[in-house]
Amino acid sequence: MKLPHPLTGELFESPVPPGTGWPEDPAVRRTPVAEDASGVLRLAATGELRELEARVSVCRACPRLVEWREDVAVSKRKSFADQPYWGRPIPGWGAADPRILIAGLAPAANGGNRTGRVFTGDRSGDWLFAALHRVGLANQPTSEHAGDGLHLIGTRMIAAVRCAPPANKPTPEERDTCAPWFRRELELVLPTTQAIICLGKFGYDALLAALATVGGTVPKPRPPFGHAVEHPIETPYGEVTVLGCYHPSQQNTFTGKLTEAMLDAVLTRAKSIAGL
Repeated sequence: MKLPHPLTGELFESPVPPGTGWPEDPAVRRTPVAEDASGVLRLAATGELRELEARVSVCRACPRLVEWREDVAVSKRKSFADQPYWGRPIPGWGAADPRILIAGLAPAANGGNRTGRVFTGDRSGDWLFAALHRVGLANQPTSEHAGDGLHLIGTRMIAAVRCAPPANKPTPEERDTCAPWFRRELELVLPTTQAIICLGKFGYDALLAALATVGGTVPKPRPPFGHAVEHPIETPYGEVTVLGCYHPSQQNTFTGKLTEAMLDAVLTRAKSIAGL
């Protein structure tokens, strides 16, 4: 059954088929689909960022994640039962030539998996985009739906795993299968990137692993994760500074482990490093 998009009113199925007009959908009907890990590795080898986004958004390489994201898109949370759900992987989003990169774990089942944009439509996204706007890295403080006019300033967001995982916990195999998407996107934007903010330890570990794979000089043992830590890393394109930040999850924000001032300080520091 087709339902109206809450922003445009256009009718869509859940999950949303590619190339049917969903706001900001990078894919078309003929976009090639990765069906397994070897397919991901092959299709990630593109030199065009927009094409990479399209291929990510139709990936079907991890059966458990495909089943989960699509089941959620059909069953829906009660409060969103009148909306269509994206129900597909979430590509990176933001500036194509970023000075700042924000790396996280994975989309939320009723957040990005519903809206089609990473960190959009859930409490974590509310916190993050409000902070980005406060420090001058986003043109508006809210991110509710793809196509809502939001844009980031010199900043891009990527996730280590592109599908919403059950209990927010991808398996090591799913992480490794998704890694070529993450690695290739990092490689394509690294020439302009000067600061990388890692939201949580999972994103931090995935980022350091990807940097090492694309030629970055990552110390051994790897430097530890922590909030507001900074680690300069040499890459084939120059030095980038990796910054740690507690994830803006409800658990962290409700308990005060992460406050608005703490998040703003990390974003402001990244902005300074990047010269924005």
